[in-house]
Amino acid sequence: MFSLIAKRMLQLIPTLFVVSVLIFSLQQLLPGDPALVMAGEEKDPEVIEQIRKQYRLDQPIPIQYVYWLKGVLTGNLGESMRLKAPVSDLVLSKLPVTLQLASMAMLIALLIGVTAGVVSAVYRGTKLDYIVNVIGLIGISTPNFWLGIMLIFLFAVNLGWLPASGYVSPFEDFWGSLKTTILPAFVLGNAIAGVLMRHTRSAMLQALDSDYVRTARAKGLLEPKVVIKHAMRNALTPVITLGALEFGTLLSGAVLTEQIFTIPGFGKLIVDAVFNRDYAVVQGVVLVTATTYVLLNLLADIGYVLVNPRLRG
Repeated sequence: MFSLIAKRMLQLIPTLFVVSVLIFSLQQLLPGDPALVMAGEEKDPEVIEQIRKQYRLDQPIPIQYVYWLKGVLTGNLGESMRLKAPVSDLVLSKLPVTLQLASMAMLIALLIGVTAGVVSAVYRGTKLDYIVNVIGLIGISTPNFWLGIMLIFLFAVNLGWLPASGYVSPFEDFWGSLKTTILPAFVLGNAIAGVLMRHTRSAMLQALDSDYVRTARAKGLLEPKVVIKHAMRNALTPVITLGALEFGTLLSGAVLTEQIFTIPGFGKLIVDAVFNRDYAVVQGVVLVTATTYVLLNLLADIGYVLVNPRLRG
């Protein structure tokens, strides 16, 4: 088990290096000159030249990458050209918001998706199976921005139960934070729940038709124990991978939802940075999300080992 984890961790080094090269290289494809944006309306040539020297924009791209990589390895992600603040501070201020939103969305998706998938597989071919599949398909097909607007219209405008937008830190007001994040979390978790449901159902159907499940039933074990202890445990293996990947997607792909509900997370930060040609912020946010994505894959591999004893040898 430990050798497998060590092997996976060693594979992270070249992966993260390639990711860093891609992030820095693709960043150069953004249109516009950040020095011109920062120079203001007057666009004084001396000011532009000074800005280029200050941020090493006058250096060749490989040299810029080396300086950037050295800073990243020491925890320095650069400085925001627009806000004049360290990118690491901006990331640390927005990361808890996005983590809270992603965690709540993932919890909602797991509760709905896994439960619905198991129920659909156990009662396959029945009306309940059909209803669950239709609901899952609706969840996958519904656009996040439309669902978000409809939920705001229903729960905030008509019923007045929840705020339409904004964010409150859970450290300031736990229930207030829950009220401001439950709608965007449900919007994000809704589509993932549909995907998890379909994968869980497929994995459960294979597990329920396997020999070891038939043997467990032949021994006279109760059906709930057969489903939960024998079938569900083995069916969770592909769901673990999917859940880890979807959580990584939540960290980087909640841009529209955060904009609709005015959540000050990674989504708003990176959108503002792209519009203002703030290269350092874009690079920092993308690097953090990409690194998190890779680490989540490592956690998925560890989860494989914990769930499937055959991989521990």
